[in-house]
Amino acid sequence: MTGLTRRGLLRGAVYGAGAAVTGSALSGCGSIAGSVTSGDEIRYWNLFTGPDGGLMKDMTRSVEKRVPGLKVRTTVLEWGPPYYTKLAMASAGGRSPDVAILHLTRLAGYAPGGLLDPWDMDLLAEFGLRQDDLNQTLVKRSLYQGTPYAIPLDTHPFVVFFDRDVLDKAGLLTGEGRLVPFESPKHALELMDKLRKDGGKLGPVFGHANDPAMSWRMFWSLYSQTGATFDLSGERAEIDEDTAVEVVGFMAELARDSRTMDVQTAVAAFANGRSPMIFSGEWDMATYRTTLKDRLGGAPIPPFYDRPAGAADSHALVLPHQDNPDPERRRRTHQFVAELVRSGLTWATAGHIPAYLPAVSSAAYAKLRPQSEYADAAKQLALDPPVWFAGSGSDFQTRMSQALDPAIGGSSAAKAVRTMVSQINTLLAQPNPA
Repeated sequence: MTGLTRRGLLRGAVYGAGAAVTGSALSGCGSIAGSVTSGDEIRYWNLFTGPDGGLMKDMTRSVEKRVPGLKVRTTVLEWGPPYYTKLAMASAGGRSPDVAILHLTRLAGYAPGGLLDPWDMDLLAEFGLRQDDLNQTLVKRSLYQGTPYAIPLDTHPFVVFFDRDVLDKAGLLTGEGRLVPFESPKHALELMDKLRKDGGKLGPVFGHANDPAMSWRMFWSLYSQTGATFDLSGERAEIDEDTAVEVVGFMAELARDSRTMDVQTAVAAFANGRSPMIFSGEWDMATYRTTLKDRLGGAPIPPFYDRPAGAADSHALVLPHQDNPDPERRRRTHQFVAELVRSGLTWATAGHIPAYLPAVSSAAYAKLRPQSEYADAAKQLALDPPVWFAGSGSDFQTRMSQALDPAIGGSSAAKAVRTMVSQINTLLAQPNPA
């Protein structure tokens, strides 16, 4: 290959892919990665802001105190496409951080192109983190060609929250305070009508309007419960369109009281008591607990169809590619990550389900409510299809949600599914830019 190297070609591909993103998303990539002045500091990129950001900062400081001589320089970048573009460019351009957060569903777009380096599981085990201690569904998804390229920190699933008092009055809770099982979509809709009648207010709400991912999360949860084919491994999608149409129609009925609600409106409706149930990400738990306090209950997405499943993702830790990594810095990076993942019980206070199994099985975690009530969501994960264009913050989720939103509002479910399939085939025809 005259005058060109594989890394050079990769850089060109990534820069070309990044051209579609706004200039502000690309600016300052080199300066951010190169901002560390001490060779003893580990450079850590993440996308955590708000309460999650504060908690991650506390966890990082705690790890520094426990590990003599460890210093971590954290850089927080904007969530979504800006973050992932900068991460790809830093890895391809030779100015990557030592460790970074990556949504596990984005791994298929990074590991195959050489943008990440593999983890040394023996070294992690030396620092007290064994692969067997992690959620095995996430571990399997962390592999590329049989090699671990990601270490999962958590599961952050799509779940259901509810007002215990209202649901108990409506007869929708078992004696243990759990949701009664739904025998079928029809049975669920009948129970939701009973909830509206007994509660005297709205039924379940679901904030989806103008959101880039919520409609997809609901669809993917329900469709995955059917067990129907959704295969994106070929040149064209293999999808059971009849089942997809049925699922979209059920979504519209289930969201009868929130067909035009955005996320903020739905969250407010649940938090202020107008609705006793909301389909939501666990990341909104703190907002609900502030208002409902001990009345707040939670559960995995109920199985409306044949088997339990719920849309989810995982914040995972990756090693952005470095051409000549310093062995001692890599060693310190492994130690930092091992300590961070083992701090799962602290991370759980934000609502996330730790990937570290000893934390989830601990007595302290059992006392966390409603976190422990929806912990089984980590056993029924429906991660995005393992293709380069899918995953959290992706254009794929945005396209799917844009196709679904009109149908949730009452328009044709069949048209929504045709649009989804067409958009997926368009994406399948495009090569992975990395």
